[in-house]
Amino acid sequence: MTESPHEPTGPNPFEELQRHLEKMLGGSVNMAFGPGAGLAGAPDETEEAGEEEAPASTVADRIRDFRFKPREIRDYLDRFVIRQDEAKKVLAVAVCDHFNHVRTCLETPDAVTREYTKPNLCLLGPTGVGKTYLMRCIARLIGVPFVKADATKFSETGYVGYDADDMVRDLVKAADGDVEAAEYGIIYVDEIDKIAGQAGHGTRDVSGRGVQINLLKLMEETEVNLHSQTDMIGQMQYMMEMQRGGRAGRRTINTRHILFIVSGAFEGMTDIIQRRIQTSPIGFKAETGPDAETDPTGLLRLAATPDFIQYGFEPEFIGRLPVRVACERLSAGDLERILLESEGSVLHQVRADFEGYGINLEVKPEAVRAVAEAAAQEKTGARGLVTVLERVLRDYKFELPSTPLTRMELSAECVAEPERCLRELLEAGQDATRRQLAEEVDAFAEEFSARHGLEIRFAPAAREALVHQCVETNRTARALCEQRFKDYEYGLKLIARISGQKRFELPREAVDQPDILLSGWVLDAYRAADATPPPAAAPPEDDPTPPA
Repeated sequence: MTESPHEPTGPNPFEELQRHLEKMLGGSVNMAFGPGAGLAGAPDETEEAGEEEAPASTVADRIRDFRFKPREIRDYLDRFVIRQDEAKKVLAVAVCDHFNHVRTCLETPDAVTREYTKPNLCLLGPTGVGKTYLMRCIARLIGVPFVKADATKFSETGYVGYDADDMVRDLVKAADGDVEAAEYGIIYVDEIDKIAGQAGHGTRDVSGRGVQINLLKLMEETEVNLHSQTDMIGQMQYMMEMQRGGRAGRRTINTRHILFIVSGAFEGMTDIIQRRIQTSPIGFKAETGPDAETDPTGLLRLAATPDFIQYGFEPEFIGRLPVRVACERLSAGDLERILLESEGSVLHQVRADFEGYGINLEVKPEAVRAVAEAAAQEKTGARGLVTVLERVLRDYKFELPSTPLTRMELSAECVAEPERCLRELLEAGQDATRRQLAEEVDAFAEEFSARHGLEIRFAPAAREALVHQCVETNRTARALCEQRFKDYEYGLKLIARISGQKRFELPREAVDQPDILLSGWVLDAYRAADATPPPAAAPPEDDPTPPA
């Protein structure tokens, strides 16, 4: 008899919660779990209400309308991922087979009971060749929830760490809490090669064999609690829902229709394959045996189940991954195509970064080639493109937004010698930069006047001195003026209170010795006030004293 996907399995959450509370409180805790128990202060909601049918999941509707052909999926992936033709073909076929089966199960419930082996995939290949990007693009095309997990974070159940079941719960979060939508999602586990068992070490392997056992259960079909046993808040929320309404939402999610894809670089796998090929019957190596030194990904294409087992995977685990494909290492030419042809090219992001500062970035073809060649030396695949471009353009992004420059051309020389080219670019635009700095100095004076009710202006010599110091110290005019004249707000207000003066012209000395000049102005205001004699008193109008 097939177990209902909505039927709770595993430990009773109420009993688990009671045990947790008793452990925390150090005594017995009596809790009423019945629907009529109620909560203190909560209304009694035992009356039956009419049930409203929940709206159909939009994800389920999309799967019911799933009519993609493998070639169509391949063509879509070609827009974003360069090369990896074999991987695209294998992924397209596996995805179409899987979601066609899911669609059949939705349309014909009896199909669920038929024998079916999910086409879970294993992608092999070096970093940066597009494994994760392929899966994200497929999930976006189909419109199903997608999560990516790192196998190195997993630990065996009962140990501190990231539980394999947490991936499924993360999928529910990615579906905005829609459990039904999450049941048709895709889970992608990277660095799966890092959990290969290490036999013969004499210690219990909490991140190897135990994690594989937990994962293989998920990859086939099992019920996963929506709240982990250590999630006290989730358990209490569920209990409150039960007590208030007599029932609560679903407690578990079924993994029957969740597609699992794992990937890894599988370093050292080529040595295992090479040894197997060399001991194979004569003629086999001549037909299929590429050299591991010159074509390691070619050898990965020959990976068989015994190779994975020797690598450290459990036979039951690798058996849940029937579809396997190796991704190709990217050459400098491939990286150049990624920059020029991929809709997800990092050049689009770089151009947008400069456009945010009002700068139009033009990338010359020879610069694209130079970036691709430098990225190939990084040996991190497409990720090397980001590394190279960030290194080349780092100082440009820092310096150019503070200049009046509105256009920049990235050439091969800029890629080879970015510092020299930036220095020349700044020197060529020095006159325009000085004019902009002078405008910023005047803008500071206007803002100061508006904010404090005191009119200040810089004498031409003072403005020129400030511009010169901005260039010399590589600082903005605002930062320099705020630092130089930080006390002028108080000093000038004091002078205005003593003498009534509200207009000030700052001379050249204000730039070099701002505090000495301000102190002198304050002292002069006091001296002038002291030196001014008081007005003479007028004689009384009715003075009877006769004149002498």
